[in-house]
Amino acid sequence: MTRTKTRTTAALCAALVGSALLAGCGSGGDQRPDAAPGNSGVPHGYVEGAEEQPEQQSRLVLADAGSGAVHVLDLITGDVTKLKRGAKARALHTDGRFAYLDTPDGTRVLDSGAWTVDHGDHVHYYRAGIRDLGTIGGAAPEHVHADQALTALSPAEGATRLFDREKLEGGSIGRARTLDSGATGPVVPYAEHLLAAGAGDDRDRVRVLDREGTEVASLDEPCAKVLGEAVTRRGVVLGCADGALLVREEKGKFSAEKIAYDGEVDAQNRATGFRHRAGSTTLVSPSGADAVWVLDVTDRSWTRIETGPLAAANTAGEGADLLALGKDGALTSWDIDSGKQTARTKLLAGRATDAATIEVDTGRAYVNDPGARKVYEIDYNDRLRLARAFPLSLTPTHMVETGR
Repeated sequence: MTRTKTRTTAALCAALVGSALLAGCGSGGDQRPDAAPGNSGVPHGYVEGAEEQPEQQSRLVLADAGSGAVHVLDLITGDVTKLKRGAKARALHTDGRFAYLDTPDGTRVLDSGAWTVDHGDHVHYYRAGIRDLGTIGGAAPEHVHADQALTALSPAEGATRLFDREKLEGGSIGRARTLDSGATGPVVPYAEHLLAAGAGDDRDRVRVLDREGTEVASLDEPCAKVLGEAVTRRGVVLGCADGALLVREEKGKFSAEKIAYDGEVDAQNRATGFRHRAGSTTLVSPSGADAVWVLDVTDRSWTRIETGPLAAANTAGEGADLLALGKDGALTSWDIDSGKQTARTKLLAGRATDAATIEVDTGRAYVNDPGARKVYEIDYNDRLRLARAFPLSLTPTHMVETGR
């Protein structure tokens, strides 16, 4: 096992940023209507049609690529809700509340009925009914991002479509607005603006757009060959050919900072897509077929850990181990600072497929096992102890966690 680590010294920014789960008090979106007038009699945090809860209401949306079955597993109660069978899902995305299934008929949109509203100094957790909102025609989304006002669906090629978040929360998809037919990369709603990466003739530029799609700024620092993006509390992270670009906003001004690799990294070993726990500033990405990059946004550092043939990876964040699911079906944990393996367990019934997923929240990790028709709940703080196993009546080819 070899390991390389690089650090880029930079001033740290403590500004919190907006995301699908981060919104200011009194604004629209998930917390609607959040702060009512004092004489209205409506309590702070009230959301019509939802129940506020004392803890995160985690749910797993599971899709069977073979049969078209879709189930929602409630991790609080253990109950499974079976939705109407539809076209077979080829991929599955989430923005923390809604699930988007890529099918031959279009993008099927599901409201999981579980979400979190983070105001920085306090948090609201909500649960509501599960709803099937219908199907969006057109190109399948490669990237899905949202904030309190907009949801952006960006295909691999072609125009990004913007949807009104309030209408989605009300149970209807609504009419999409086409943002930019020349865009070729992800569009991320951020700080009441839109970040458009890899767009237009100058593919290395990251543009800042207003809500209507008009360019209001262009960042000086380029990001060539964008591969992967993530919204964190310290800003939006874009994967670039030479490392990562951290985009931040403070008092209406946008800035970009490059977190570079230490030296040249071959194209096949670059970070290709980020995974992380919601709210965390530690990101992971595959690096080739048998290693993982760990990007610490706070420290501006990259760490590469050779894990062996890799199917999926994730981490709970600062101070937590890297979790890696091998092609052989074994789950391992790695100390990121030392690069040493700390625990290993043979988890899956057979070999892991390309659709293998590790979802991580503040106390548990979840791994889908299509071969055994199960989902495993792992206590990653207790040497990968199997806490629960959920038998299913569908093959969980695709899985996302909502309620975050």
